[in-house]
Amino acid sequence: MTVHPVQLAFDGSGIDGSLFTAITDIARDTRWLNTPLEMWTNAGLGVFAVLMLVGWWNARRRDTPAMTVALAAPVAVAVAFTIAEVAKKLITEVRPCYSLPHDYFVSACPDRTDYAFPSGHATVAAATVTALWLLDRRLSIIAAAFAVLEGFTRVYLGDHYPHDVIGAALLALPVAYLLSRTLGHVAVPLVARLRTGALAPVLTAAPAGAHTTR
Repeated sequence: MTVHPVQLAFDGSGIDGSLFTAITDIARDTRWLNTPLEMWTNAGLGVFAVLMLVGWWNARRRDTPAMTVALAAPVAVAVAFTIAEVAKKLITEVRPCYSLPHDYFVSACPDRTDYAFPSGHATVAAATVTALWLLDRRLSIIAAAFAVLEGFTRVYLGDHYPHDVIGAALLALPVAYLLSRTLGHVAVPLVARLRTGALAPVLTAAPAGAHTTR
């Protein structure tokens, strides 16, 4: 007899379901905040992209290793997200709306095969924080503040349990760190060549305060 994959999905409400309910009760009592946070939860991913762009822009005035790390950042985030999506298919944790149907949910309940663990949004957020940490600590700290907000909204809206967010961070941090560090070393010769070739205008810039003499 063939077992449908959905039948293998486990119920994560036994891990921290009570904490999830406590947070979604806050959402029920602050309905005026529901729409802004629902808009932010996806727009926030754009903020992380902008922070990586700022890192690249600033790296144009820095040395080649810095530019290499800047270019590695989006790659590390993409790889971490891909691994998280594969993990979802293997772990098959059903969304809270199926396990705790009487709780308050801001977000609509997704298809049953759209699994919960780990949170993709939180994975992107945590991976961005890590990748930027190796490039620009100030940008990383800004990203960390937004990452905390992103993780909170995933639970507040009812999309994920707290452990989905924590698990995403525990997955993303080492993946993004190791990949960024590795690419930051092995790709330096390639980036050095690109900075003196056709891509020089987008990979280099005069140091701040520099001026051309005639």
